[in-house]
Amino acid sequence: MRFEKGHKENTRRRIIDVAAKRFRRDGISASGLAGIMSECGLTNGAFYPHFDSKETLVKEALSSALHGQYCALTNDQTGARTIEEAIRRYLNTSHLSGCADGCPSAALLPEIGRQSHSTRKIYEAAYLSYGEGLAALLPDPGSAKARRQAAAIFGLMVGTMQIARAVSDPELAEEILEGGVQAALTLSHG
Repeated sequence: MRFEKGHKENTRRRIIDVAAKRFRRDGISASGLAGIMSECGLTNGAFYPHFDSKETLVKEALSSALHGQYCALTNDQTGARTIEEAIRRYLNTSHLSGCADGCPSAALLPEIGRQSHSTRKIYEAAYLSYGEGLAALLPDPGSAKARRQAAAIFGLMVGTMQIARAVSDPELAEEILEGGVQAALTLSHG
């Protein structure tokens, strides 16, 4: 059977997109290839013409999700214009409940830390890029101080989101998010 031009690349992209969402929603370890492929409407055998291993898929899905997060922050038309806007876009109830579409760091950091060196290098490069995006919204964006502030702000936002997701009381989760916003804003002025 012949397929349209671009079919293989479109299928590959669909697998990466589904895996990126599933990894963020359920975790890397809990996401089996059979479930990912089924969600794509494909058989398990269709996986191997596109990827040689789950680790390869993890790298590509993580890279894709992190790149999407960076682009959402830095897009000229729709990205954050101020550090406060970036912080509030991250620490909100939509992101709290939208784990599958949210920040890979908030969803996967413990698992990323257990991945191979090459996977962690992919994460590291994306982390540094996102940090540069945040630093660009701070006073004196090219300075070491702005990079340190951006790293602290991002760490605080990720931790805040993880804690807010871990509690069962929605009102408490809201308080945690707002406390994180205020603490991140304080860091941005320091």
